Amino acid sequence: MEFKHYSVLLNETINELNIKPDGIYVDGTAGGAGHSREIASRLENGMLYALDQDPDAVAVATERLKGLPAKVIKSNFVQMKNVLNNQGVYKVDGILLDLGVSSYQLDQGERGFSYHKDAPLDMRMSKEGVSAADLVASASIEELTRIFRDYGEERFAFKIANAIVREREKAPIATTLQLAEIIANSVPAAARRDGHPARRCFQALRIAVNSELDVLMNVLDDAFDLLNKDGVLAIITFHSLEDRIVKHKFKEFCTGCTCPPDIPVCVCGKKPRGVMNNRKGIDPSKREIEENQRSRSAKLRTVIKL
Repeated sequence: MEFKHYSVLLNETINELNIKPDGIYVDGTAGGAGHSREIASRLENGMLYALDQDPDAVAVATERLKGLPAKVIKSNFVQMKNVLNNQGVYKVDGILLDLGVSSYQLDQGERGFSYHKDAPLDMRMSKEGVSAADLVASASIEELTRIFRDYGEERFAFKIANAIVREREKAPIATTLQLAEIIANSVPAAARRDGHPARRCFQALRIAVNSELDVLMNVLDDAFDLLNKDGVLAIITFHSLEDRIVKHKFKEFCTGCTCPPDIPVCVCGKKPRGVMNNRKGIDPSKREIEENQRSRSAKLRTVIKL
């Protein structure tokens, strides 16, 4: 299958990054190299470092960035600082993180991300480590409930977890459609009319398998510290859990004095470290959503280092 990936908020992201021809940039989620290619094509004496933990994405990005000032590295973006330091890079002018799962990963049935296609229950972006099938087979009712509730905001988390534990005692739950059917049979009929009943649980399992929220929280400080003055950190999120983490951290970067309001003179000495251009974030245009329904939940947030 061809590695197809619609680069969400492409023009908006490139505008926000304000690329300098001699700058150093990082795309921490290279994917199909759509954003990477646009960044690298604007460089003259600069360099782009494109990272991705998915070996398929690394192979595709390497091919699509040939001839451009770019280097593709297989790595989870949480290792960004060490990876760049190993390349002799200690400061950069812009960083992009396009979070979530790519269209290619969703459409490639054997990766197990989609509840529409029968495939092994995998969901590992790196193709390494514990799979979704492993998690479904071993996690307790309490742990499954927590995953579905916290990562999927699923109202029927306990009922679904209970059903999974009950069914796995009869036979292993090894495929996506097996799990999707168990989920669908666990929720009321009315809930099945509100989109696919497995959507939230599949999102939750994917987040848990890939430790997505932990990875995001752990990379934000490192990414901001890597920026030069006037450097830009741009992050595209696809659901409220990611966006909440990014929004709060960006607010922290941009907050100055934290002294109580009744103290007339600042004693904490805290200064803002960054500034946001668009405090509400940037949403896809109506036209983009019409062209790519998967972009409808995307939001771009950027912070500029002072």
